[in-house]
Amino acid sequence: MLSWIERARIGYLQGIWLHIALGFAIYIFRPFAVIYFFATIFFFVYRILTTGNKNNIALLAASYIMAAEVFLRMTISESILPWDAGKYSVMAFVSLGLFFKGTSKKSVAYWIYILLLLPGVVYAAVTLDYSTDVKKAVFFNLSGPICLGIAALYTYDRAITKIQLQYLLWAMVMPVVAMTTYLFFYSPATQDVLNGTSSNFALSGGFGPNQVSTALGIGMFAIFVQVFVQMKNRMILIVNVLLLGLIAYRAIITFSRGGVLTAIVVCAAFLFIYYSGVSTVRRKNISAYLVVIVGAMALTWFISSIRTRGLIDLRYANKDAAGRIKEDLSTGRKELISSEIDFFLDNPIMGIGVGKTKEYREEKYGILAATHNEISRMLSEHGIFGVFALILLILTPLSFRLQNRKNYLFYSFMAFWFLTINHSSMRIAAPALMYALALLNVVDEKKNPVHRKQVGP
Repeated sequence: MLSWIERARIGYLQGIWLHIALGFAIYIFRPFAVIYFFATIFFFVYRILTTGNKNNIALLAASYIMAAEVFLRMTISESILPWDAGKYSVMAFVSLGLFFKGTSKKSVAYWIYILLLLPGVVYAAVTLDYSTDVKKAVFFNLSGPICLGIAALYTYDRAITKIQLQYLLWAMVMPVVAMTTYLFFYSPATQDVLNGTSSNFALSGGFGPNQVSTALGIGMFAIFVQVFVQMKNRMILIVNVLLLGLIAYRAIITFSRGGVLTAIVVCAAFLFIYYSGVSTVRRKNISAYLVVIVGAMALTWFISSIRTRGLIDLRYANKDAAGRIKEDLSTGRKELISSEIDFFLDNPIMGIGVGKTKEYREEKYGILAATHNEISRMLSEHGIFGVFALILLILTPLSFRLQNRKNYLFYSFMAFWFLTINHSSMRIAAPALMYALALLNVVDEKKNPVHRKQVGP
């Protein structure tokens, strides 16, 4: 009879094959993505309701839909699926979890954080242009921060076993496998769609390269962790290294650096913390596996370079197709951040109101562009309330970490949040949920619990 560990590994491999088939099916018949979305929602809601959120199913559901969000945006028309459906789904799942399991009494900081967002909403009703859809502007800009707050209320000091944490990573891998499969079929002729060293929509499934790169980076991180945590099974190792190479290749050739560089940083953060907390024997194994990973990534980069005729090397060297160094490494983000800092300095108390940044920038500088940085947006739109909100977001998890050091992914999750909101704001649910996952209380599994008879009348 198979042990639960063997059954889990078989289930993991079956899940990968299922999502490879899913990615191909959606490529062949895109409307199938709609069925995929609603089937996913129905399945997880059913599981949460029938189990009473046993084993943190709500968090598993949130992790899965978070990793699937960009793939769903890529393949489903906005007229069918709202742009922020991923964030709303994450909020719905964790809200169900809160209904069954409640929140910690220590999570008061995140109630305050949510309240600090409200003045900006009220002020927006006054400052936004009459032609602007106030409701749409507010929801678009606040869905990410609110998603973070609700998710944090659920995860703060929430006990979760190491095995359950691994399941969360598995849930993140599966949708990314489907997306990667779709991308390989969508744009197989890489060299035919090259257009310089700028972010490439054609190589990103016809969707925003920044978001696609970020989503693929999530898969890279989740698989990287499993390579070192689940080292005992050779078959799983081979599959994970192969998947890591394929996902990394698709992330690299989007020509969007944010998701790739973020993945590298969060993987390094995990490895540093994990390596320092294991035995000497295990460290030797980790070193050997690291050599394999580095070799696989070097090969992936070499193939990427050949397939892009060296343009990807120029991209990461901050050069254009002619080999000339670009003056602005931030690709225009620096000017956007500077303008938002100016907005804050001009309106330090109330800010300019939620959703006002884009139209205010156009009025003042003649530049029509959305923000890429959540920190500067919080300052410009929320004023002093945004300052306090950011202080809470930074200090609360650091304070929690002083008392709880068992979450070996804490710094990875926090780094993902911080880096992503600085290059992609909170357009997707990923930084919100990743931040919340840093607040989990990772505990050891109970071995052979003793069941005692209750003594009484």
